[in-house]
Amino acid sequence: MELKTARLTLLIDPAKKTAFEHLCARQDKTPSQVVRQLIRDYLAQYGVAYVPSGLSSESGQQPAAAEMPRRSGSARAHAKSPRRG
Repeated sequence: MELKTARLTLLIDPAKKTAFEHLCARQDKTPSQVVRQLIRDYLAQYGVAYVPSGLSSESGQQPAAAEMPRRSGSARAHAKSPRRG
């Protein structure tokens, strides 16, 4: 079981948030469950390996998650620009 100790904060359009929460409720899932699944799927899609925080290696230390390739400078600049939800 993964330890859920890290918090991810994001900004989203209020109407989109409400629609998402209603859809999650209809599927009998919490928004957090759905977001965690989306993150796991996204990591798998790009072949990023990680060891869930609740599992440790035989040495007792937890390996760090594999890093995704860095974006180019122009993509980084674009990522900093404001986006609408």
